[in-house]
Amino acid sequence: MDVQGAGAAVFGGASGLGAATARRLAEDGAKVVVADLNTERGEALADEIGGGFVQVDVRDEDQVKAAIDAASDIEGGLRVAVSCAGIGTPAKLIGKEGAAPLQGFKDIIEVNLLGTINVLRHGAAAMAGNTPNEHGEKGVLINTASVAAYDGQIGQVAYSASKGGIVGLTLPAARDLSRDGIRVVTIAPGLFNTPLLASLPEPAKEALGKSVPFPPRLGEPSEYADLAAHIVSNPILNGEVIRLDGALRMAPR
Repeated sequence: MDVQGAGAAVFGGASGLGAATARRLAEDGAKVVVADLNTERGEALADEIGGGFVQVDVRDEDQVKAAIDAASDIEGGLRVAVSCAGIGTPAKLIGKEGAAPLQGFKDIIEVNLLGTINVLRHGAAAMAGNTPNEHGEKGVLINTASVAAYDGQIGQVAYSASKGGIVGLTLPAARDLSRDGIRVVTIAPGLFNTPLLASLPEPAKEALGKSVPFPPRLGEPSEYADLAAHIVSNPILNGEVIRLDGALRMAPR
């Protein structure tokens, strides 16, 4: 799909994988709406790439729809929506005081899984009204899972469940939207050099990188963005989950 002059929305777009994707889509000619909770970073990035910013909590229907509407109002209509928003605070099922509080598990699943579904449904509803291109495409929806969907570590019960849900919904969502000419593809990243890992000391990050078979380093957000851009451009990529992890398989801890 050619995104030149078209609208794109990147959720969780103010930093990390989302920011790199917003920049790449803008470089490819899209008019990008950065959707994120962080107003300062989101507005700064939007100014940098000549796009717009909408403050969004992906759990909130009205806020997600506002970002989708902003991208849909661009002359070319909304053609790409990318879900990168997510949280992953680790928690074991039981602690010193017994069962862990349920709320922490709910928060992760609501942001990561239900937030993704929220973007999918509002994004698809907007794209369905687009004029199809020469391939019959009206838009593409890109989700972010994780290798934790397959190799969840100790303390990742909720995180792995949320990302496993994204993996599981990819094919049925693609089938659901096929009659509307809308593709759905999920990227499952491994260890990436994002703000989640930025607070770690350099020796710790280097050790994590060496656990990756090849290349033995952390992935860069630009490499995620490169794959997202390829998904957008390749019309037969649909209903698939792509691991982007350097052949990494996570150990239990």
